[in-house]
Amino acid sequence: MNYILVGIGGAFGSIARYSLGRFISSKAKSKFPFGTFFINITGAFLLGILSASGAGNNMYSLFGDGFLGAYTTFSTFMYEGFNLFQDNKKLNAFIYILGSLLVGIIGFMLGALIVV
Repeated sequence: MNYILVGIGGAFGSIARYSLGRFISSKAKSKFPFGTFFINITGAFLLGILSASGAGNNMYSLFGDGFLGAYTTFSTFMYEGFNLFQDNKKLNAFIYILGSLLVGIIGFMLGALIVV
């Protein structure tokens, strides 16, 4: 049952990430990866809410492992950060990578605090 829930959540999460990422990137018109940044931060925030909510195993499998696992993306994060370095935009690369980590942790904590 968990595999089915993760698969369903993952399908919706990946579609949401793809659609929202493309939308944000088209509006930003910047080399800075705002789409992935926004997606990863909101994913951390939502995971904080889910984790602190005491959601049961099925709910966590569907939304945590499935939807948010596919919605957020470490591989795209690394790819875009590396590309900023290759494009000789080192300051943007550092801001993106460190900002994603720090703001992601803050987002998770804020999400968890909302529930408590």
